[in-house]
Amino acid sequence: MKRDTIIQLGAVALVAASLVVSGGFASAIANSAGRNQLTYADTAEEGDPPEVALGIAMGAFRGVFVNFLWYRANDLKEKGQYYEAMELARAITKLQPRFPQVWVFHAWNMAYNISVSTQTPSERWQWVQAGIRLLRNEGIKANPNDLLIHKELAWIFLHKVAGITDDANQFYKRKLAEEWTIVLGDPPARSPADRDRQGAIDQYVAWLQPIVDAPETLEGLTGANPKAAELLQKIREITGEEPYIDTLRRYVSHIAMRKSIYRAQAEKSMGENNKAFAALIDNPEYAQTWPALLAHMRKRVLIDDYNMEPARMVRYTKKYGPIDWRHPAAHALYWSARGVEESLTRWTEANKRDFDFINADRVTIQALQELYRSGDVYFNFFDSIAGAERPYQLAPNANFAESYGNVLKEVTQRSWADNTQKRAYTIYSAGYENFLKDAVRFFYRRGQMDLADKYYRELGTFPGQNLNNPYQDMVNSVPLDEFVLQELQDDRIRSSYVLVSEVVGALQGAYIGGLLGGDDELFRKNFEWAGQAHKYYLETQVRETVAAQGDPRVLVLDRDFRIVAGDMFARTIQLLNIDDAASMFGRAPLDLQQFAYDFLAAAWKPSIDELAAKGQGKPFGVLFPEPAGMPEHRAWLARVAEERKAKQIDIEQK
Repeated sequence: MKRDTIIQLGAVALVAASLVVSGGFASAIANSAGRNQLTYADTAEEGDPPEVALGIAMGAFRGVFVNFLWYRANDLKEKGQYYEAMELARAITKLQPRFPQVWVFHAWNMAYNISVSTQTPSERWQWVQAGIRLLRNEGIKANPNDLLIHKELAWIFLHKVAGITDDANQFYKRKLAEEWTIVLGDPPARSPADRDRQGAIDQYVAWLQPIVDAPETLEGLTGANPKAAELLQKIREITGEEPYIDTLRRYVSHIAMRKSIYRAQAEKSMGENNKAFAALIDNPEYAQTWPALLAHMRKRVLIDDYNMEPARMVRYTKKYGPIDWRHPAAHALYWSARGVEESLTRWTEANKRDFDFINADRVTIQALQELYRSGDVYFNFFDSIAGAERPYQLAPNANFAESYGNVLKEVTQRSWADNTQKRAYTIYSAGYENFLKDAVRFFYRRGQMDLADKYYRELGTFPGQNLNNPYQDMVNSVPLDEFVLQELQDDRIRSSYVLVSEVVGALQGAYIGGLLGGDDELFRKNFEWAGQAHKYYLETQVRETVAAQGDPRVLVLDRDFRIVAGDMFARTIQLLNIDDAASMFGRAPLDLQQFAYDFLAAAWKPSIDELAAKGQGKPFGVLFPEPAGMPEHRAWLARVAEERKAKQIDIEQK
């Protein structure tokens, strides 16, 4: 065989081998791209950064170009050129929409880096919202079962909004509460059912279920309710708005105004369009149509504007507890839990290293902790949109105490780092120990000794506890009273959420065990302890910050203990039945009666008086006589609000 022929045959063999190897590599790359959902855009749209068109034009070299853009964006971020980095990140998400790390980079840049470079809380909030919307409305739509994007979105809600690291966090919390009052309306009114966890869950499910059951389309709505088309046309004629979020905002504002003590003053300043809209709300011809229309609009807003699923919201309420969606931790819980559920559909032994279930589950656990510590939201929507101070306070929500323990086992099974059969110490177990200690103190202070004892026993016996758990022997040897006393002397009492739980638990114990139970001494002791804990809270936790416009970053409770105690009394009394509420009201000091009266009148007076007219009970004025000094009390609250509003304006001008 000639030498040339041998060379030619060798070359053919080499080409064939190369084709086989390249085919293997191509298959591996294709599998990786499929597993990670990495694809490229093939058309540029108006308004896209110029890099998008250039990347598309580069054809097969787009991958190299995207890598270059990615390194360049990182470099710009490190140099503090955040806006330029944002533009490049936007180009990368267009060229490679299924590259999760870029979505996260882009959102983090806006929510964290750019937001804090602005001057006012409202500017900061715009950038935080921009980061949230990018992940929720675009990133997750392009990557519906990607765990990283879900986790990072949840973390922004939990850390940036629910947390206290940002000076403007109180502003964020109030704006989120405004937003979700508009989207869903007020959550269920306080009632005796709230004292039972399952009863509270049932109420919240019943609140959301009409949205789940609402028609998906306008055609479906008008087909089921012929008056809906007529009502929609009247709304358009009066407001000039297309229904959905703007109509919800207008409707919720009107309803909130009617419950406000400033209703008469607000109605005098209403324009003709608002008066016509108010008359439309009251028109008996549409009494059955409004609820159907509102449920449909809320469903479409949740799906179209928030990329959320009403049915999943109901399912999570049943699983986790009575979630108040005005609280940022509610959204952290939703997105972290959703990310885990959706990612489990892709999880296999072969790709398990691609999924960070541990950190996603930890966000879920931390969100549940936060809902327990502060998930009871007091928020006055009308006061907030009117610019008044004191629209937002948080308190522990006992209904989430059980949720933590229920979820712990589930997330532990997914975590190699928290399997107590293999490890003597885990973060999950340590966190649960701290949670149990807080729960013991909280229920003890509330006077619910059965629950305090239950969680105290669990502290030393729960499955999966760390081997070095110091409370295992203590539970069997130290009485509950002594344990609580030791805890109060521990450094842990210095933490903000522990102090808040002490204040709230002591007040609830004073009202339920003291006033309702007829124990004056218990009322006095708990009320005094709440005042002392509140004072210590202000002295150790609160500090003024410029960006917060006078709002301390950790100010969960109002500065004025009279307002804290009064608001808590008004909220607690609404958890009772009418007879018990009247009894507690009659035994309460005058200042507490003054705080509760207007709330009770707005919530209960119409129905109580209606029953009384039928001979089925006493009138509201007999059960809850108006306390002396109400005009002065209302004037004081208005004066406090004006003074704080003026302080905010003064700080912003400086």
